[in-house]
Amino acid sequence: MVGGYNKLRFTIWSEPTSGMIPIVVPANQPLVPITYTLYGGESDPGPMPIPLTTPTEGSADRHILVVQQGSCRLYELWLTSRNYATGGWNAGSGAIWDLNVNSTRPPNWTSADAAGLAIMPGLLRYEEVASGRINHALRVLVGVSRNAYIWPATHQVGINDTRLFPMGARLRLRADFDISGFTGQSRVIATALKEYGLIVADQGPEFMISGAGDARWNDTNMNQIRNIPTSAFEYVDNGPVHVG
Repeated sequence: MVGGYNKLRFTIWSEPTSGMIPIVVPANQPLVPITYTLYGGESDPGPMPIPLTTPTEGSADRHILVVQQGSCRLYELWLTSRNYATGGWNAGSGAIWDLNVNSTRPPNWTSADAAGLAIMPGLLRYEEVASGRINHALRVLVGVSRNAYIWPATHQVGINDTRLFPMGARLRLRADFDISGFTGQSRVIATALKEYGLIVADQGPEFMISGAGDARWNDTNMNQIRNIPTSAFEYVDNGPVHVG
C-alpha cells in the first residue's frame, strides 16, 4: 500500500507547446555554450547541440530535452534560460546521456532531474500510447521525498524521514487491481503501471506522472487514471537505500 496521498494525478498537456517537448536535431547541429548557475560541479559541460529555438518546459523547472541523430546522445537541461551574452543557454544543471550504453551518473551526482536519472526515457509519450503499449516505467513526482536514493537513481533530495519515498523508489499497480473497465489511452497507461510501474524522480505536485506535451491527449479519458487510489499501488524492493 502506498500511503500519504489520496489520488494518483496525471500530467495532462492540452496544448502542444506545454509540458516537456523533446526534440530531435541532426548530427551537424551547431554547438552552443552552456553556462551552469547552480550545480555545475555535477553537470556535464557544454557546448551542446541545442538550438536557440528549443521549446522549454511550461512549468517553473523549464527543462529542455534534445536527442541528437548520429551520436544517439540525449542532452537534458534544468532551469534553462537564454544567455544572450554567450549566444547559448543558462541552466541550473544538465547531463549528457549516451543512449547506446546502460550507464548512470556518478554517485551523489544530479542530472537535469533531482534523482540523477534521465528524464526522457521515463516520459509518457503520445506515440507510445497510440501504438497500444508502453515498455518502460513512468517518471513520477512526489511532494516531499526522503533524503536518500535507490539505484539507478544517484542523487538525493528531501528530508530525513524514513516514512517518505527516496529518489529512485519503484511503485507498481497491484496485479489484483481491476482495469478491465478502463478504455482508450487510460487502458494502455494502466497496463504499463501494472507491468513497469512508476519511478520517483523529483519533487513537485504530489504523485504526478510526467507526460510529453501533445494536443492529442484525451483529458476526459485520463480521468480513469486520476481516479486510481494510491492504495492500489505497492512498493517494489529495488535494492538498498543510499544515504549521503
